[in-house]
Amino acid sequence: MKFELKDDYIELFKLLKVLDLVDSGAQAKYLIAEGYVNRNGEAELRKRAKIISGDTIEIADVSIEVK
Repeated sequence: MKFELKDDYIELFKLLKVLDLVDSGAQAKYLIAEGYVNRNGEAELRKRAKIISGDTIEIADVSIEVK
């Protein structure tokens, strides 16, 4: 899956919400805090991590390339 940035960055929990990978922002924050989300191959525990072009986000069996 690919996601094209409209600004310089998007916060991680907002990215998951925008792509409809979660039902709510609260669910996105929970999954991040529990270590279910990887950024560039490593667990990302910061809910408001700034995701920039070139990052790859993985959650369950979904991989997101940020452009």
